[in-house]
Amino acid sequence: MKQAFIKLHIAIILAGFTGIFGKLITVNAGLLAWYRLWLAGILMLLILAATRKFEVVSFRDFRRISLAGLLLGLHWIGFYGSIKYSNISVGVVCFSLTGFFTAIFSPLINRKPFVVSEMLLSMLTLAGIALIFSFDSQYRVGIILGVISSAVASLYMITNERLAHAFKSETVTMYSMIGGAIALTPLMPVYFSFFPVATLMPSLSDWGYLLLLAFFCTVVLYMLQTQALNRISAFTVNLSLNLEPVYTIGLAILIYHENKELQWSFYAGLGLIILSVVLQMLRVVRGQKPEDQAILSN
Repeated sequence: MKQAFIKLHIAIILAGFTGIFGKLITVNAGLLAWYRLWLAGILMLLILAATRKFEVVSFRDFRRISLAGLLLGLHWIGFYGSIKYSNISVGVVCFSLTGFFTAIFSPLINRKPFVVSEMLLSMLTLAGIALIFSFDSQYRVGIILGVISSAVASLYMITNERLAHAFKSETVTMYSMIGGAIALTPLMPVYFSFFPVATLMPSLSDWGYLLLLAFFCTVVLYMLQTQALNRISAFTVNLSLNLEPVYTIGLAILIYHENKELQWSFYAGLGLIILSVVLQMLRVVRGQKPEDQAILSN
């Protein structure tokens, strides 16, 4: 369990850079997500082939994993759209609603009763989001896209949790990226009809940022996240990922000076989000069985 939390928080630190890359890369949100899927899938394929860890799955299993990849791609489109229509801080904070949606969707999909403590913690996160959104109405489109993105992200996490128990983490990562890119490709013309682009080819600097994003913030990040899901529930992973805004906002303030756009209500809401994460971690640790507590103390 201890190693799972360490891997999870390394993934969160890497995730903190995804918003920065979303601002740096000039292509629109759809192309950014599409290229990220393809590049990450190809990189993962090369790594597994070189290390002889490549695993062949049946076409039925490939379709299952591809569904998770498609959900991931749609989440990225909403996430980067949120950043481009607002700013990095608003975009990453919207992602915090993933825990709220997971607390609702997971019991419905897995046919399990709702957990009162999870709902209460999610409501605390929701209160933080509501407080943050009160500071300015000019980011309305970005906020809507961010909320939709977090809902899709929760579906991805629930789907990925099931896959993590059936396949190796690197296998899930590779096939979800490639399968997601393939599934997203026929949808791109529809996307371009609403959001036209002048060119489909990124600039040289965009290619460099895309490669960094694909490797460190995608391949490495999602392998660590998938490994963590073997020991930690989807809800706990999603709620822990609410720490991502802390890292990303710090970088956004340092690089883009976004603190000039943020008011006290933003930081108060962020405090509520952090509090929900701390309370969830305490709840998980106290709820461990004796053998799991021994693992935590190693």
